[in-house]
Amino acid sequence: MTLLNFTAFEPREYQKNIAESASNKNTLVVLPTGMGKTIIALLVGVKRLEKFPNSKILITAPTRPLSAQHKSTFEKLTFIDPKEIILITGKTRPSDRKILYEKGKVLIATPQTIKNDLKDNRLSLENFSFIVFDEAHRCVKDYAYTFIAKEYMKQSKFPLILGLTASPGGTYEKIEEINRNLFIENVEIRTELDKDVKDYVKPVEREWIYVELPAQFSEIKSLLEEKIKKRLEWLKEHDYIDKKISKKKLLLLQNSIIQSFDKNVNYERMWAAIKLAEAIKFEHALELLETQGLCSLLEYLKKIQKSEKKVDKRIRKEINEVLNKLTSFQLSEIDHPKIEKLIEIVRNLIKEKSDIKILIFANYRTTVHRICEILRKNGILCEILIGQKTKEMNGLSQQKQIEIIRRFANNEFNVLIGTSISEEGLDVPAVDCAIFYEPVPSEIRTIQRRGRVGRHVAGKVIFLITKNTRDEGYYWAALHKERKMKGILYNMKKRNKKSLKDWIV
Repeated sequence: MTLLNFTAFEPREYQKNIAESASNKNTLVVLPTGMGKTIIALLVGVKRLEKFPNSKILITAPTRPLSAQHKSTFEKLTFIDPKEIILITGKTRPSDRKILYEKGKVLIATPQTIKNDLKDNRLSLENFSFIVFDEAHRCVKDYAYTFIAKEYMKQSKFPLILGLTASPGGTYEKIEEINRNLFIENVEIRTELDKDVKDYVKPVEREWIYVELPAQFSEIKSLLEEKIKKRLEWLKEHDYIDKKISKKKLLLLQNSIIQSFDKNVNYERMWAAIKLAEAIKFEHALELLETQGLCSLLEYLKKIQKSEKKVDKRIRKEINEVLNKLTSFQLSEIDHPKIEKLIEIVRNLIKEKSDIKILIFANYRTTVHRICEILRKNGILCEILIGQKTKEMNGLSQQKQIEIIRRFANNEFNVLIGTSISEEGLDVPAVDCAIFYEPVPSEIRTIQRRGRVGRHVAGKVIFLITKNTRDEGYYWAALHKERKMKGILYNMKKRNKKSLKDWIV
């Protein structure tokens, strides 16, 4: 008799195919958001428990809400005693965790908790026949997954690893690092075009809506660009860069210079680090102006103005110059043109379908609050979904986040506006339309955002793009990385080699 409760669900064809493939080799599964990766983990997990009846399995997920989702899936879809399906987090007392590890059959936990308990000998992985790493794209550098996988392969009598992700990354190096850290031997990728998947995927329409910066914005833009150019020219003259580079590369260069400091003070490197820090500050201000609007920019500039950090004090005079320009234009009364366009889009969508579910993604909390405020003023029912409180800003508790998602699922309001927490880490329901307030250069985040649409019914994804700004570059960068990633992964799947060196061409 199987432990699976087939009266509660019916696995899809591709889920069964992938589970079969993943039952004998350490496997990385790459599947679009909303396509049921958790079911694959469940199918393989139950199979391992049936093969090794006295063993345990471990499911790791980066957040408590995701972990709770896994627990709920195992409780609803299997005949395993619910008392043996145990959720463990950092909030569980260490002494209790040790008892729970012994008692449980299916252990579900956050990775940092598992890492700590392995280090403190509260947990042995010897008798675990299966381990799942959800959101496996995080398994890079010194993230806890890397340590756990290494210990698991050392300790377990019968190891089997399953990594789950919507996108492992857009480069050979990133994918290779994940595969190496998780001891992957087999790659299973599916997209909307695969034979065993396409019957389950609904069409998703994409629309690109362009706006232009007002003339006043352009003057501020030129002023910020001038300040960035001055720093970059110094760095170029001193051979730290050879051309204009992105904010991301500036940050990497800054980190590289700081790490190169030694006991012998090198004044040129110190100046280079200072110039880089200043350039990064102005580059961020420019990004806010181009992609977010004046509320976000003003908040950022005022924060620098009040800061006591050395780098902020050095540029305070120039920050005041930008603020004075803003004041002279009375730009605080002018919104980014995306806002007006967004109101129009949302109104039209609700007019077409009164119970529509719309998810708006924005990078910054200031923008999220501003969008919510404007939509409410226009009579649109909406809520925000942001992360927990930090030292610098207020946030939502996990309990409040889950309550907002429950209300959204129950159609108590039409529009949910969220930061990156809406992309990963919470079980946000499927929506009819996703709106990118700004494109993001990350293929991982783009795929996760887009995956909220078209799960059960046809949907739409709208990109708001400011002409002649980084918005355009970010959109095409993410698209290019996604295409490259799929090519790499299909190549890996096709060859199905055991050695990573054989996979990389």
